[in-house]
Amino acid sequence: MAEHGGDADQTGKVRRSRLYDYADAAVTDPQPETTEDPEHRRREFAVLLGEFRRTPVLVPVDEGGAPLTADLGGVRWIYAFSDEHALSRFPLARGEGGREWAYQRWLGARLLDAAVPAVGVPCGVALDCADGEDGVVFPPVRGIVPDAVAVDVNGGTGDEQ
Repeated sequence: MAEHGGDADQTGKVRRSRLYDYADAAVTDPQPETTEDPEHRRREFAVLLGEFRRTPVLVPVDEGGAPLTADLGGVRWIYAFSDEHALSRFPLARGEGGREWAYQRWLGARLLDAAVPAVGVPCGVALDCADGEDGVVFPPVRGIVPDAVAVDVNGGTGDEQ
């Protein structure tokens, strides 16, 4: 297991999650002054969202196979992790490192397009939540989850505007 995730392949070369590649690129942006531009940040987030949708992530599950969640700020958050290394930090942060954690691999798109609407309350995805500022949240808003469950669209499961 490598720092920032990924497993070694048969040649011993470490494969990293593509989500980490994006995060590394964002940190080394050659034009840091543009990161304060809201449009630039929206474009960066759109790239991250697209990568998340195409990437398999690890979702810890309970005994019945349901994704583990937390309720915070009126939103239910499904926990997801970019790799086993990120997942392993989660139980440690919770003080539950001694027990085994079952998980499933889900495509990010499946989480956003199928799991979130199935919850029935405002719901988003918290990626790598044990990593502090390096974690990412995908809130239940238009452009991230289906409009039918986006809280900022009339008819969504949350407080419509």
